[in-house]
Amino acid sequence: MSFVKLTASTLAIAAVSATAAAARDNVQVAGSSTVLPYASIVAEAFGENFDFPTPVVESGGSSAGLKRFCEGVGENTIDVANASRKIKDKEIAACADAGVTDIIEVRIGYDGIVFASQIDGPAFTAFEPADWYNALAAEKPVDGAMVANTAATWADANADLPAVQIAAFIPGTKHGTREVFEEKVLLQGCEDTGAAAAMTEMGMDEDAVEAACMAVRTDGASVDIDGDYTETLARIDSNTNGVGVFGLAFYENNTDKLKVATMSGVVPSTDSIATGEYPVSRPLYFYVKKAHIGVIPGLKEYAEFFVADEIAGPDGPLSEYGLVSDPELTATQEAVANEETM
Repeated sequence: MSFVKLTASTLAIAAVSATAAAARDNVQVAGSSTVLPYASIVAEAFGENFDFPTPVVESGGSSAGLKRFCEGVGENTIDVANASRKIKDKEIAACADAGVTDIIEVRIGYDGIVFASQIDGPAFTAFEPADWYNALAAEKPVDGAMVANTAATWADANADLPAVQIAAFIPGTKHGTREVFEEKVLLQGCEDTGAAAAMTEMGMDEDAVEAACMAVRTDGASVDIDGDYTETLARIDSNTNGVGVFGLAFYENNTDKLKVATMSGVVPSTDSIATGEYPVSRPLYFYVKKAHIGVIPGLKEYAEFFVADEIAGPDGPLSEYGLVSDPELTATQEAVANEETM
């Protein structure tokens, strides 16, 4: 894909031809802290290679970004929402209620969720989903009743793990990473241990079982991190026994401070994520407000640039930072070029 720089006069003509003149001249992006480093790389490169201002990229979490995205149409609302999960039906409905009816979904590639601890700390080198469920579940079924989780050390969750106090630092509920963690780790662990089946035998319906499996204890063993991964890293730096949940890319850029554990016997890597072997991986997205294309200068160009082979391909800078290139990237490029909406 080639990119042609537009002159100031060309931009002026484009603005006049749009239904409404742009009150600002830069693309505004917010959302997932997992997508943040990729979007920041793209924004900087975009500003250097195009005659458009460098896009403004903010974090805040997938849910928070999509909430801002769905506030309405106009220069006082953001143009792009980054997300480490797909947009939910209720968010699409909220968007529609606010007049955001044409949304372009862009899948940029894949990332994995890893479980890392101090490089010189306890030997957290191998986890199973059951370990995390046993350690963090708020309540567990015992003799036909739900009782509070009393596991104090990781060895209480699995005798093969270090006998040190449980100190887990997990993404807060506004982060898309939290939902992936809940579904692919806690829920899976709940099923693997037989706890889900026991709850069903107690008469709990499917929704109640799922909610109980994913409910996290609030007694201090697990701490929600509402900021980005740098906050999680800071917590682990100050707690030898701390174990954190990170995106693969962040871990790979902090291997001097962190060691990573396997999950279900698989080492997290771009290769194991690309093949689907690593069990805790997910696609990453950003969402574009089509109504802003042609109004906010550079918006479509930014979206096309983000998924270009030179950027999001297997040999691009995003891959070097840890993004697993999407094997269907060409189809995504075509969808963005054609402004295909959901």
